[in-house]
Parts: sequence; C-alpha cells; structure tokens
Amino acid sequence: MGVVYSLINEGYPPETKFTPANIPDLTGKVIIVTGANTGVGKETAKALLEHNAKVYIASRNPQKAAQAIVDLEKETGKTALFLKLDLADLKSVKAAAEEFINKETELHVLFNNAGVMLNHIDEITTQGYDIQFGTNVLGHFYFTKLLLPTLLAGAKSSPDGKARIVNTSSAAAMFVGGMDFDTFHDGPTRKKKGSHLLYSQSKLGSIIFSNELARRYGGQGIVSTSLNPGNLDSDLMRHMPSWQNAIVKLILWDPSYGALTQLWAGTTPEGAELNGQYLIPWARIGTANPAGTDPKLGTEMWNWMEEQVMKI
Repeated sequence: MGVVYSLINEGYPPETKFTPANIPDLTGKVIIVTGANTGVGKETAKALLEHNAKVYIASRNPQKAAQAIVDLEKETGKTALFLKLDLADLKSVKAAAEEFINKETELHVLFNNAGVMLNHIDEITTQGYDIQFGTNVLGHFYFTKLLLPTLLAGAKSSPDGKARIVNTSSAAAMFVGGMDFDTFHDGPTRKKKGSHLLYSQSKLGSIIFSNELARRYGGQGIVSTSLNPGNLDSDLMRHMPSWQNAIVKLILWDPSYGALTQLWAGTTPEGAELNGQYLIPWARIGTANPAGTDPKLGTEMWNWMEEQVMKI
C-alpha cells in the first residue's frame, strides 16, 4: 500500500510552487551537470546559466555536447564548458575528474544527473559491470569521490558553508527491496534478473549512495540529496520498446519539469538544509524506499565500491 501511495504521490504531483525564477544569483558558483547534453540535464544547465553560474557539461559525446552548448548559448547568452565523461568507463571518469581539478580549485554543486535505462541485457561497462549499475551508481560514486577535495573547498568558500551533491534517482527504486551484489558484475545472475529490475536496483543504489555520502560528509559542509525528477518525456526512454513507449508517453511531463526538483535542491537556501533527504516532484520532500536509508547497507555498498575503484 505504501508503494502504491508513493507512486501516485510522485507520479501525479500538485502544481509546482518552485520555478527557475526562484533561483538566486549564482555568480561565482562552479557547477557540474553530468548528462547535460540532453533532457533534464540540459534544462538544468540552462537555468543555471541564466542565473550566472559557471557550468560544466559532463558528457561522453563531444558532438552532442558541442551542439548543446551552442543551443544553450543561443537561449541564455552564456557559454557552458565541456567536460568529457563516460561514466561506463572508470578510466574516463578518472580522466574527467583530473581535467576538472586542473582547471578549478572549487566545485560548489555537482548534479549527478546522467543515467541509462533498460539497456540490452548484454551491455556492460568497459570494466565488466552491469551497464545500469555501473553508469548510474558506480561511475557517479567514483566521479564524486575524486571531486570531493574541490567540493570541500567549495563548501569552505561559500557564505553558507555548504557544497551540494544532487543525485538523480527514480520512482523505479520502489520496485526492489535491496541490492543483489551478485548482479553488479556481468554473469548469469545478472542476466537472469533482467533489465527492468536492474534499472530499479541502480536507482535504489543512487539513493543508498546519496544517503551514505550524507552520513559521511554532512559534518564537513556537504549536502547530499537524492530525488525522483518525475515521469518525463526524455531521451532516457530510448531503449524502451516502441509499444511501451507509446503508452508511457501518455503520463509523461516535459523535461523542463524534471529540472525543477534538482534545481531546488542545488541552488536555493532551502536546499542547503536538505542533507540526506529524498525529494519528489515538484520540489517536495518525500519518503524513499526504506532500503535506501539502511546505514548497514549503505556502508556495505560504499565499501564494495571503494574496492572496485582502488586500482583504477
């Protein structure tokens, strides 16, 4: 019953009280948005640029990122910067973080927005992880870990003493009860689970990661939140069967709505007080899957991910 209520509450939100017009001036703020070449990420970058932030678009595709930068410049009069990042390749993640650190000493907001959904079951990451968990969770974990020194520096330089990490999850996280570690790597157990449950698991993983991050670094000025951006008509749906896509589109919102909740978390004074919270459409505090708030599971998954990136 709780799951049904949560899905209805998140899927049919009341009219938003927050709009991009509520974003304060972001002059001097350095911000990264992963997956900002399209969809929710692009809408997020647009609002940030309109409020004078220095925005890095982290994307694996230079051509698509270049076009997005051109589009955004036409719309906002501001120029975003490109950061090459392939979350499905941990060596690329390391290179992207190193490139950013060579250019900037501070990072004020990190939007871990990029993601993949319902990829073919045979797809895996460069290092052999499930493509959905590897991209949505492990890749973002490693990127965040490497950028933590700049985030901590950003917190120290901010008037409120805070830097923010906003982790995009999904209502799909409600469809699994925990994390099956045997499916993180490729193998028969992973294939048997299937793409839909692997996607849900990856989105629960995003919540677990976000909450563990909040527990470990909240006392040092890091504000970590996770969120459901809403049911959105975005590029994320590209792997869904055409018949299923056609049905789902009947209940989808424009991607511009999807940016609202993460912009609220990442830019507003209210957002600075949301450490460890799970947020729902539009710009509201919600209730996460209970597994997402389990500190024991958080520690276990964090330690597992630390082991995976140790020798990259």
